[in-house]
Amino acid sequence: MDWQKEDLKYIWHPCSQMKDYETLPPIIIERGEGINLYDINGKCYKDVISSWWCNLLGHCNPRINSAVKKQIDTLEHVIFANFSHKTVITLCQELVKVLPKGLCKFNFADNGSSAIEMALKMSFQYHYQTGNPQKKRFMALTDAYHGETLAALAMGGVDLYTQLYKPLLLDVIRIDGPDCFRCPYGKHCAGHSEQIDISQAENAECCCECFQKAEEAFEKYGDETAAIIVEPLLQGSAGMKIYPPLYLKKLRELCDKYNVHLIADEIATGYGRTGKMFAFDHAGVSPDIMCLSKGLTGGYMPMAIAVTTQEIYDAFYDDYLKGKAFMHSHTYAGNPLACSAAIEVLRILKDKNIIEKANKRAIYFNKIIKEKFLPLENVGEVRSIGLINAIELVKNKKTKESLDYTKRTGYRIYKKALEKGVLLRPLGDVIYFNPPLIIEEKDMDFVTDVALRCTKEIL
Repeated sequence: MDWQKEDLKYIWHPCSQMKDYETLPPIIIERGEGINLYDINGKCYKDVISSWWCNLLGHCNPRINSAVKKQIDTLEHVIFANFSHKTVITLCQELVKVLPKGLCKFNFADNGSSAIEMALKMSFQYHYQTGNPQKKRFMALTDAYHGETLAALAMGGVDLYTQLYKPLLLDVIRIDGPDCFRCPYGKHCAGHSEQIDISQAENAECCCECFQKAEEAFEKYGDETAAIIVEPLLQGSAGMKIYPPLYLKKLRELCDKYNVHLIADEIATGYGRTGKMFAFDHAGVSPDIMCLSKGLTGGYMPMAIAVTTQEIYDAFYDDYLKGKAFMHSHTYAGNPLACSAAIEVLRILKDKNIIEKANKRAIYFNKIIKEKFLPLENVGEVRSIGLINAIELVKNKKTKESLDYTKRTGYRIYKKALEKGVLLRPLGDVIYFNPPLIIEEKDMDFVTDVALRCTKEIL
């Protein structure tokens, strides 16, 4: 059977212009192991983007496989209204041990966008039921990405995804977010490793001068705002843009001052991606609501959670006829199979000191990436956090002028890398690595060599 032809006969792939598939038909994967994916012809691809950032501990991890197999013979699913099960309770018991302080109430969904929607509704209803019905707007940063359902999409600030749908979207208060590569204040912050003129050392330390934009927005709109949502430290779809923990500390103080909820979208940043269990751990402060997905189940099963505080939970707790219940539901909320995978992920992270070991290898990874890519004429910056490394390609290294997007340089590098057995999938003209936390140094050497060769060939 011609599987590629059959795929194209039926399937509309996500985030794709299907006409591109005329020259690059879908690659049919038959099996996975570790960071490797094998197609039906036996060709191996190194998955250094964790299959959309969710594969945490490698494909077909034996321990997660075993946990899901065991669960499926016991209970596959049950309605989560007025029913529960031991697996989901155990997951909450384990998660509360590692979450930022104060997060203790778990509301389950089945995908990240739904968790974002849940958080927004939760915040609005909380304010409505605690005497602040005027708080019905939301704030978000420029270049943000929070999902594809309409409210989640509205929170996003990447025109590629939002521009067409703006007539349908909420009127969000948009704050100019941190742009550390092209900082208008001439500062430089940790995580950004382009070559700097040492004579400008006095400008090297960032004090989040850009935070004044948030202060101005809160002063103007704070009284009518229910919540602000952020991707903590790492704006993924914006091109793996990294900003300092100090921004989150300042934001926590500002939210407290104006009675605005701080929603942390840790869907992509959680579970060790930034070098700590959660990105908010770098700042030493807690959000009011945290959304989790992707690494939550190690990339095995669709599941998401909006975790919140006792204070928010209590605002919904009353006699039924008072109408204060949170009437939001998902058919697969608290699914036992997904919960079994999520529990095993937490146990593996702890048993094998996965994050600690990944942080040690991250030093090597960033070192070789800088050595290989920074000398290139069209590399404007290498930035990193945890095992995530991003290489921003530019037209002019000094002015930081972007490449002509119509040339689709990143996409051409992606296609070339596939030929050589590496799955990159750049974000525009930003090449990035976001591998499973178990990646070894030999694979780091291979994938960076391939990416370098492909970049040079295309440029």
